[in-house]
Amino acid sequence: MNSTTILTDPVCNMDINNDDIALDYQGTHYAFCSEQCHQRFRDNPHLYIGYPGSEAPKHAGVEVIKTRVLQLAEPLPQDVADKVTDTIEAMMGIQHVEINGEQIEISYDLLQATEEQIEQAILDAGAELGDSLVEKIKRAFIHYAEETEAVTLEARPGPMRGHSHH
Repeated sequence: MNSTTILTDPVCNMDINNDDIALDYQGTHYAFCSEQCHQRFRDNPHLYIGYPGSEAPKHAGVEVIKTRVLQLAEPLPQDVADKVTDTIEAMMGIQHVEINGEQIEISYDLLQATEEQIEQAILDAGAELGDSLVEKIKRAFIHYAEETEAVTLEARPGPMRGHSHH
């Protein structure tokens, strides 16, 4: 690809000048600023590109703000807490991160990040999540609920009822 071509990440709308992270979908080439955005697109492409005659929720300005409290295995030493905070804040779509003792409160846009991606960032930063059965079930339920909500939000073929953009 020509290095002067500017591409736009369909998930976060960031301009990028390489396609190191890319995929072809329905005959169109898409490039992404990060593996996070690539994964969100791969999981629910029509949130970002819509269907013919139907605007994508992302392009319509839709945000789906989630606030979650995740349980840590133990309170974090300050250096680890700082690293966890920095790692999460570096992700796309994060609006708020606060660590209090054994809990992390996070607000984020589901169209850009999922709790599952945030949990992975927490683990990558060196912290451990609570591993009781209840905590594991809660996280699994949220993963399922978020995926179900994303699939429901994906633009459907045909015009949206009650909206005319012609």
